[in-house]
Amino acid sequence: MNLLMDAPVIDYGIMQPILVVLGAAVLGVLIEAFAPRENRRNIQLVVTFGSLLIALYGVVTNTSEKHVGLGAVNSLSIDGPGLFLQGVILVSALVGAMFLAERDIDVQGDAFAPQASALPGSEDESEFTLRGWLQTEIWPLFLFSVGGMLIFPVANDFLTLFVALEVMSLPLYLLAGMARRRRLLSQEAALKYFVLGAFSSAFLLYGSALLYGFAGSVTYGDIVTAIGQDPGRNGLLIVGSLFVFVGLLFKVGAAPFHQWTPDVYQGAPTALTAFMGAATKVAAFGALLRVAYVALGGLRWDLAPVLWVIAGLTMLIGTVVGVAQSDIKRMLAYSSIAHAGFLILGVIAANPAGLSGSLFYLLAYAFTTLGTFGIVSLVHDASGEANNLGQFAGLGKRSPLVAGAFALFLLALAGIPLTSGFTGKFAVFAAAYEGGAAPLVVLAVIASAIAAFFYVRVIVLMFFTEPQGEEVSVIVPSMFTQVGLSIAATATVILGVMPQPVLDLLNNTFFIR
Repeated sequence: MNLLMDAPVIDYGIMQPILVVLGAAVLGVLIEAFAPRENRRNIQLVVTFGSLLIALYGVVTNTSEKHVGLGAVNSLSIDGPGLFLQGVILVSALVGAMFLAERDIDVQGDAFAPQASALPGSEDESEFTLRGWLQTEIWPLFLFSVGGMLIFPVANDFLTLFVALEVMSLPLYLLAGMARRRRLLSQEAALKYFVLGAFSSAFLLYGSALLYGFAGSVTYGDIVTAIGQDPGRNGLLIVGSLFVFVGLLFKVGAAPFHQWTPDVYQGAPTALTAFMGAATKVAAFGALLRVAYVALGGLRWDLAPVLWVIAGLTMLIGTVVGVAQSDIKRMLAYSSIAHAGFLILGVIAANPAGLSGSLFYLLAYAFTTLGTFGIVSLVHDASGEANNLGQFAGLGKRSPLVAGAFALFLLALAGIPLTSGFTGKFAVFAAAYEGGAAPLVVLAVIASAIAAFFYVRVIVLMFFTEPQGEEVSVIVPSMFTQVGLSIAATATVILGVMPQPVLDLLNNTFFIR
């Protein structure tokens, strides 16, 4: 009996972006353990930005050299769409890291509590604030989350998908509860996020177990083969698929699994909300698209009615409830729910146009989300961030540049022509119409018109309404936020005015087969 086994063949080249980010996260933990406190922040910033740039270079290199294939013993599938999504996640992480590194907005430091273990309002917290302590542990947590996001959309089996989900989510649960201001609200948001996230993980894991019972494997390719061999309906297959979709739909913020979104968006530090709203959405939808198009593509007609109901419900809840919001961050949270509904149309389309349109939509949405929350973090009153919609009245007169940039991002979210949002919506809606979902497309157009109301309402407040009550001010940020906002605004304009190069890239046979 031969007990020797062949060593697994691992292509480290295609895994380089993931390995660099996770390696930097481990290095960040060691920095926290051994580096002097006064030097930790600067070292962590070098490690964070350096690793993200190196990883992004790796994605570009793999793309230009068409270096694709299966990695980590077939656990990862690095292909065109996967590389594109990894690139969007890394760019979103770079801009998000710029917002997280900002220290000029809050006079006490950055957006995070000086010591997360100190009770809100306690003497310990006051003492740590006076000492000028910074919670530099946020940087390895941030990198671990980014590493999980890089794995999530390229996972080739449900076990890797689950591990990536946990690596991505657990750091975000912690970071969401570490806000410097409104600590109790932040901790409440983190608790809700954790509890509901645990339920979603349980659904995903149980669904994966049922699919293993059906196919005898958790690998996407084996499940596809098993579906082809058993054309009849199988209870394990249908129920397992539905449970997997529940876990993924939670992460994208689709109704009725959206309850965490408004509370977490409102309670988390705004810089973290910007990163979460952009990168998490990209990673989660990337995973959802791969599962729907690859692993469970043979169940298109069985799952279509469920996805139709979820898409319609998500669009309606996001737009109708969003109109009633008076808090800007909660309004943007319901906006993200509505956009999740629009993006589900790309999943329902089940055609190459749906996939390419969804990828473009995710790219455009990432930049507009980063920009909107970046602007929100700059508007302050005497107690800190001004999140009430009424406080944005007259902002156009006090700071025309900031109000103009905010208007640009809001118009892009509304899908106004010559913005990136219009191109993304048009691409997804056209693909869904081609895929036979015309009634949903009509509903999406109506929902977009309703959503435009609460975007335009903010613009009217900023430029055509006199301020009332306590006057707010616009904080002049450091270069970190200025560069991040400039990148987001430039990308929003370019993707709206000249989207064709990106669309051509996505429609290239290397990407969409």
